[in-house]
Amino acid sequence: MGLLYATPTVIFVAVFFIAPLGLVANMSASHWTLLGGNKGFNLPDNYGTIADSSLFWPAVVFTFEYTILATVLLIGMGLGLALLIQSGGKWKGFLRTAFLLPSAMGLASASLLFYGLYSNQIGPMNPILQAMHLTSSPIQFLEEPLSALWWTTFLIVWRFAGFYMLILLVGLQTIPRDLYESASIDGANRWTTFRFITIPLLRRSLALSLILCITGSMLAFDQFYILTQGGPDNSTVTIVELIYHYAFQSQNLGTAAALSVVLLGILLIVNAIQFLRLRGAEDFR
Repeated sequence: MGLLYATPTVIFVAVFFIAPLGLVANMSASHWTLLGGNKGFNLPDNYGTIADSSLFWPAVVFTFEYTILATVLLIGMGLGLALLIQSGGKWKGFLRTAFLLPSAMGLASASLLFYGLYSNQIGPMNPILQAMHLTSSPIQFLEEPLSALWWTTFLIVWRFAGFYMLILLVGLQTIPRDLYESASIDGANRWTTFRFITIPLLRRSLALSLILCITGSMLAFDQFYILTQGGPDNSTVTIVELIYHYAFQSQNLGTAAALSVVLLGILLIVNAIQFLRLRGAEDFR
């Protein structure tokens, strides 16, 4: 009976996950063009083309820089908002809804919205800043590599901070209040209780947030494709954007699939390290 109940899920996973993964593995070993299909075995050349590309290593470096920046800001902001709501009193419901509301917007829609806000032609940001005498000339939000990275990350923090807040808030609500009361009686201040009670007991929620955040950041595509299109001077090209370039611009699905396999391997290694560290910490406890 249990196998019968599990059959629909097994079929779904096999059709929509395992079969496409096998197709990608087959593509990565073949000379597969977008319109011509499979033209034969081409295993070494597909991966060699990746290493020879002038965009590969800059894309890897930029993706990791963005992942670190986005992860630190998202987890920090999410935890801060969760702590604020936890002690928000009668405003808890309003704050929770307000912070979570941006998560209801699709990432592509949010990217288009911020593209309009950042625009020097139609955006309201520069006129407002100039009217307040905060800047004398229009700010080029997306015209410089560092500026493009930070303002794109700002979009992601606005869009996803409420989502991570919700995960961490659930974790905070599972911590027994008795522990905080006992610590207060023993003379512990807020920083001490946060360091030795909140963080250790929030470890599982933090681990889940880290895994989701790092994985999502390394798969970044929509926001950079809409806001910067890899510019200026290919300085904001991510690994997934490079996969898109190989597949739909160079029409080389074999190399695109090979890069997808490389990215999958990186994600597996990163997530395995996080799981091992979490299990080690749990065993230590």
